[in-house]
Amino acid sequence: MNLVNATRSELTKQFSTSVWWVLLIVLILYIGGTAGGMAAVFAAGENGSLPGTTSLPTGLGDRLPSLIYGLATAMGYVFPLVVGSLLVTGEYRHKTLTPTFLATPRRGVALAAKMIAGVVMGLVFGVAAVGSTVAAGGGMLALFGVDPQLGRPETWAFLGRMLLALVLWVLVGIALGTLIRNQIAAVVGILAFTQFVEPIARVGASMVDGLADVVRFLPGAASDALAGDSIYAAMGGSAGQPLEWWAGGLVLAAYAVVFAVIGYAVSWRRDVA
Repeated sequence: MNLVNATRSELTKQFSTSVWWVLLIVLILYIGGTAGGMAAVFAAGENGSLPGTTSLPTGLGDRLPSLIYGLATAMGYVFPLVVGSLLVTGEYRHKTLTPTFLATPRRGVALAAKMIAGVVMGLVFGVAAVGSTVAAGGGMLALFGVDPQLGRPETWAFLGRMLLALVLWVLVGIALGTLIRNQIAAVVGILAFTQFVEPIARVGASMVDGLADVVRFLPGAASDALAGDSIYAAMGGSAGQPLEWWAGGLVLAAYAVVFAVIGYAVSWRRDVA
């Protein structure tokens, strides 16, 4: 089977299950609800219409819309990352990888087809994540009299970079799936790293000299750098000078490439029971 047919087969497999749209709905509700709620609180704090917001960062001004829209990557990246890992580990779990390899004996082609299918899935989840933050967050900002800045070219460039980041996260997930065959181990490892290990490391970077220069190369920090801004940075969760947006993209892409190469070498080429 050639690459085109293998990719078509991968897309058919992924969109014929219910997992993708269940996660998509959860993503929209979670990210959209969070963006709308935070936009209301911060916008009200900015214009003084909500009492008790003195502990929030003030004077965000023109930065506020990007912080709200940036929730798509700062908080939503775990969804495409998990989806990417499920594209591979789901086949190991349900033992459907054997017929895949029988239909596509060249395993490099099979992996490339998954990567291309992952780009499509990343675009779907990326548009949903970015769209939900813009719709809910931007709408709430406008309701409180804050300019959502959707008429500015730099805002759309920011949204485009977030979409690119979310696509890259799917590819990182696929690469991790080739490396970690066990679905439960992969998902638990992803959640542990993204929700605990890296956030703690990024907070600790502000307390330990020299650590910030290392932490900015972590995948989450690279993703934030690619996007251009995040609520995490505004709340003091990062230290030091972040990477340039293009460097952040290269670092995130490098994670996908390195994990994929290692996974292909040590796991993907092995016999499947």
